[in-house]
Amino acid sequence: MPWRETSVMEERLRFVARLLEGEGMSDVCREFGISRKTGYKIFNRYKDEGLDALTDRSRRPVRYANQLPEPVTVMIVRLKKEKPYWGARKIRELLVKRLAGDVRIPATSTVHAVLDRHGLVSQARKRNRANKAVGTVLGEALAPNDLWCADFKGEFKLGNGRYCYPLTVTDQVSRYLLCCEAFESTREQGVFEAFRRLFAERGLP
Repeated sequence: MPWRETSVMEERLRFVARLLEGEGMSDVCREFGISRKTGYKIFNRYKDEGLDALTDRSRRPVRYANQLPEPVTVMIVRLKKEKPYWGARKIRELLVKRLAGDVRIPATSTVHAVLDRHGLVSQARKRNRANKAVGTVLGEALAPNDLWCADFKGEFKLGNGRYCYPLTVTDQVSRYLLCCEAFESTREQGVFEAFRRLFAERGLP
C-alpha cells in the first residue's frame, strides 16, 4: 500500500510505530509499498532527529550541530545568554519566529548540543537527562490479545503552532498496530474515549 495522499507524515508515523513495536523491516516495507532502502532511510532519520524528521525534507531540521551555519550557532548562544532560564525547546521556538523562511531550523536536540558545547547546560539539567525513567516490566503474553502496549510516541508541532501527541496501541505478541491516533494533549479524557472505541471494536485484552 503506497503512501496515502491524505497525510504523508501520518503514514510515516504509522510506519515508524510498527518498527518501534518490533516488526521486521521487510514485512513493514512490503505492506507500505516502499523499498527497504527507503524504509531504512526514514527510520534512520527518525532515530537521528525524532519526529521532526517525518516532515517533508524541505522543512526538516538540520541534523547535526557541526553542520549549522556559524551565524545560527552565534544566535543560539546569544539567545541563551539573554534568556538563561530557557531550555533548548524555547530557544528553538524563538529561532523559528526569527529565521522562518531564511534558513532551515535546527532540531531541539541540535540546539541542546550547541548549548552543551558552549558550556551553557547546567549540571542539574545534565543529571536530569541522565536519570531517565525506567518503564514497568511487561507481563507475560503467550497468545495474541493477551496483552496490549500503549505509548505516546513523543510530540511535534503542527503548522498552526499547536502540538500533536500521537498515541499507539499494539498487541504484544502479534505486534499488530491496533490504534494510532493523534491528540492535542495527553489528558486522560481523550485517551479514555479512544480506548472505549478500541474496546468496542477489538474487545478486551
